[in-house]
Amino acid sequence: MGHSDPMAHLSTHVLDAAAGTPAAGVAVTLLGPDDAGGNPVTTAVTDADGRISFGADLVAGVHRLRFDTGGYFAGRGITTFYPEVVITFDIDDAAGKYHVPLLLSPYAYSTYRGS
Repeated sequence: MGHSDPMAHLSTHVLDAAAGTPAAGVAVTLLGPDDAGGNPVTTAVTDADGRISFGADLVAGVHRLRFDTGGYFAGRGITTFYPEVVITFDIDDAAGKYHVPLLLSPYAYSTYRGS
């Protein structure tokens, strides 16, 4: 194979703050930077530890992670104020590692740039 440009690595970790456990089974869509609304790159589901690794397949630019929080809570018989959470972030280092955690409860959420 020939030389290829370095590509960023992205992962996420969803924690259910109300239950005090990892949020397994959350559908997450990764949207790429191709247009203003984002171009779907892939969809994955959090594992038993609430984690997804998207691998080394991202280019620089603004990306979005769309978490199906409504589906997650509905599957547990819980009402939520947030049917989805969208986190927008900028990949500025094409060879960098990006970890975007989500701390989730039915009526609040927070995120930060992890390591």
